[in-house]
Amino acid sequence: MKNITTYLLGVLLFVLAGCSPQYSSNASLGKIEPITPEILSFDMKVSEKSDNVLTFVNTTDFSAPHSVRWDLGNGSSSNQETATAQYPRAGEYTVTLFMYAADGSEASLSKVITIKEDDFSLIDTPTYNMLTGGADNTAGKTWVLDKYNNYVSEVAKETGKDIKGHYGLGEQGSYGQGWWAAGPADKEGNMMEIIYDAKFTFIQEGTQLLIANNGKGGGRKASAASVGGFNVTATDGDDVLFDFAGGKFGFSLDETLEYPKLTLTDNSFLGYYCGSQEYEIIYLTDEVMGLRVNNTVESQDWVFVYCLEELNVEKPKEVKAIPLKDDFEAEETAVNFVADQMGDLFSTSYSNPAPIGINKSSKVCAYDKGEDFYTNLSFTADYKFNLSEINKVRVKVFIPEYNDYETEHAVAGEWITNKKLLPQLAVKLHNSEKGDGAWETQHEIVKANLETGKWLSLEFDFSAVKDRLDFDKIVIQFGGEGHAAPGIFFLDDFSFDK
Repeated sequence: MKNITTYLLGVLLFVLAGCSPQYSSNASLGKIEPITPEILSFDMKVSEKSDNVLTFVNTTDFSAPHSVRWDLGNGSSSNQETATAQYPRAGEYTVTLFMYAADGSEASLSKVITIKEDDFSLIDTPTYNMLTGGADNTAGKTWVLDKYNNYVSEVAKETGKDIKGHYGLGEQGSYGQGWWAAGPADKEGNMMEIIYDAKFTFIQEGTQLLIANNGKGGGRKASAASVGGFNVTATDGDDVLFDFAGGKFGFSLDETLEYPKLTLTDNSFLGYYCGSQEYEIIYLTDEVMGLRVNNTVESQDWVFVYCLEELNVEKPKEVKAIPLKDDFEAEETAVNFVADQMGDLFSTSYSNPAPIGINKSSKVCAYDKGEDFYTNLSFTADYKFNLSEINKVRVKVFIPEYNDYETEHAVAGEWITNKKLLPQLAVKLHNSEKGDGAWETQHEIVKANLETGKWLSLEFDFSAVKDRLDFDKIVIQFGGEGHAAPGIFFLDDFSFDK
């Protein structure tokens, strides 16, 4: 005898004029009709696995367009015609079926189910424990997308699937990302960067899912509104943004399949919406998770890689000794220099203004210090400089006589003591990870009072800081900083070498 009893609580009818529910529709096509309370019905089936696992089936005879929502009484819900729920703890639970007709009418049917015995085996499994941290971890475990692809190779290796990014898509049924995969922090600076703000906390007690975000969600244009019921606010190609406040949801696991199936309640999703609340867990450890979504709307597989929130940090750059050299003769520079606050005459392919002496080359770099305070030219590497092997910057410079080195100009603040353009060149090493605060840990060498009207060969020796491993940026700055004095300078034959 199954340890389940049920009885009817009641039927409620609400007529909502001009209002539609925020739930996905499983509507069939037909004539628009109002929903009436007396026709609502649903059946309950007990799983062979446990008396505490129940499947509820909407048996209402209603062919008009409609949508449904289940409140399963255990903190979880569903918007499918059939919903499965588990109840590890003994007790009474109220299960409610809501139906919404296209004309705005709504009806609900509630039943109380009685679970007579605890069955904690339902959630005391390796999958539940790795996902949530177990029953003793009342705060649960918080997962995020593996933004920097730190664990992608691990998932690919262990599954044998074509997985290259923290999310991506491939052929339906491939369980891979053969068509496209996101690189490290791929969506930073893009409309979809909001996916990196989302956090997903799974709690075993009550099988709760807490989603924290910035009030927005992202996903597929093809299904966000039509399947998810989301209010789309922006579109970029196949991607859309929509309103999604996160909040408290539920989840369930079906561990009888080849890959455990993770089902989320309502319209919740894990970072990027692909038309489904069902995820196959293709890889799971205490720290890393790989999920696959079958996007039936577009006939695609989407594969996602997650890690614990505290592990989602950018890996340190490698330390390398790579020589750099640029003679500015080509249209594109050999070194990827970036100009900051440069004037209009700036050019990395400028005709040599004085092809005499030690520099008779055809092209040079024209450095135009306008009236901004912190004009500079810089190069940032994707690695850290090995200054024990490469520590000297060499360059040829031309300091024009026609610049005004006498007039005082406005300054950035009272801490700036010099108000004049200076016939000098400063080269600085920065740690780009410090952002605007990089100057605080910089190492700077200044060649001051340079002779004007001729090409000079300069060397900046950074061997004094050869043991530092944090530098990855070279900053070149003519004329001093912090003042608005304009001036033109020329640079050629840059190198960073032994």
